[in-house]
Amino acid sequence: MTKLQDIPVRMIDGRETRLSEHAGKALLIVNTASKCGLTPQYEGLEALYRTYRDRGFEVLGFPSNDFRGQEPGTDAEIADFCQSIYAVDFPMFAKMVVAGPDKHPLYAALIEAQPAAVSTSGGAMRARLESHGIAVNPAPEVQWNFEKFVVAPDGSVTTRFAPDTLPADPAILAAIEEQLPR
Repeated sequence: MTKLQDIPVRMIDGRETRLSEHAGKALLIVNTASKCGLTPQYEGLEALYRTYRDRGFEVLGFPSNDFRGQEPGTDAEIADFCQSIYAVDFPMFAKMVVAGPDKHPLYAALIEAQPAAVSTSGGAMRARLESHGIAVNPAPEVQWNFEKFVVAPDGSVTTRFAPDTLPADPAILAAIEEQLPR
């Protein structure tokens, strides 16, 4: 298996990089979308970033248009939206595929490392989507926008949270605090 930190990714401004740029930090990797009912989570993600960034933590946002076309914009439009509406200061990456056969190698590695998501709502997100006639990806695929992966400073994926688990949820806070560099 490829080390998570060795996987090439592209920043939202087009710069090529690798997650090794964030080595030694606790990370929260999130697939995002601008036109989703969960989009207001940007506010909570930015609050997490501001709370913990001085302690070796980063939120990494990966926009995706995989779920009902809820991220239709270009990378420049997404960057402008995130900055102007939510004052996002955490690193944002280029739009990528996070589910299905064409998923980016980063998401393939995240899913392989943590095939099951913790749902603090008892699976309500899946039931809510299905009640609206929305076909939900089968496990272990990413279910929807704003699924969250906690990554330890050594690059190991420690926890995965369902999309409707809010950034300020005590389970997410505990998972982050457990991984902060000592």
